[in-house]
Amino acid sequence: MANNSNNRALVPEAKEGLNRFKMEAAKEVGVNLKEGYNGDLTSREAGSVGGQMVKRMVESYERNL
Repeated sequence: MANNSNNRALVPEAKEGLNRFKMEAAKEVGVNLKEGYNGDLTSREAGSVGGQMVKRMVESYERNL
């Protein structure tokens, strides 16, 4: 994760969990992520991982209403 002001975890201790979550989401949409740099992904692949993460977060929120 880059260390600029727009890309910092609000809870640094959550970094490991967020990385696991990202890897699970990538697996669900068939994107082969590796630890570390993934700059070789297409925009579509990266977007599908992010979209899957948001989808799962919304589902989790809705279940907890």
